[in-house]
Amino acid sequence: MTQAGHWLTAPHWSSDLPYADQHRRSAALEAIGYVILRDVDPPIPESEFRPLEYMDWKSGGDTNFAPIATADGRLDCRGFWKPGDERPDKGGQFTSNAAQCPTIVDLLRSVDADFGRVRVIKLEPQSYEYALTQIHRDDNNRFNPEGDGWVVRMWVELTDFPDSSMILMEQGPDGLPDPATEARIPLHRGSRFILDTQRLWHVVSHPANAPRYALISSFESGPALDRYIASQLP
Repeated sequence: MTQAGHWLTAPHWSSDLPYADQHRRSAALEAIGYVILRDVDPPIPESEFRPLEYMDWKSGGDTNFAPIATADGRLDCRGFWKPGDERPDKGGQFTSNAAQCPTIVDLLRSVDADFGRVRVIKLEPQSYEYALTQIHRDDNNRFNPEGDGWVVRMWVELTDFPDSSMILMEQGPDGLPDPATEARIPLHRGSRFILDTQRLWHVVSHPANAPRYALISSFESGPALDRYIASQLP
């Protein structure tokens, strides 16, 4: 067993996720793996995310998720690769939650790119030190045919915690996150960015006294997403 820093050991399930392949990529993410867009203004109303139906599903800490789009339109937090119905994280179908959040649905449609999983995350407070124990990469492109667009994710921060941040690290030669590459994105209300979560290890540090909420959406890279990114740069 090898160790990265003082908090993770190899092997780790995220270390084995493939990255080098023949998928289409967005040039805007090539240099550092993410791109920061203009803030969503006005921000998403609280009435569209707090009353949604949430499910107990853990990822990156003590979390609950409200599915807005899933593989079949059912309220489900699992990936799109159910036994006997394996598919890439694209072609999402709206769930019953979507009727309660028209502003979010309009935002998704404005991207004009194929989307897969769309969820609101509710994350309970967690320190930077604890967050590092939950850092991971995402399995976004399982069953995604080569030649299709690489699936990436967009974040929109729904609550205002400017002292919280998305922690990002590149993968080191040992297959674990390299602390020398750490970057942080502040999470004030309305902040928005697109992130290649299969490339970058990521987790949120949330040193607060209340839960934070954010919209996480999977999108397929390609001309439509590239146009959207270009139109939304600061």
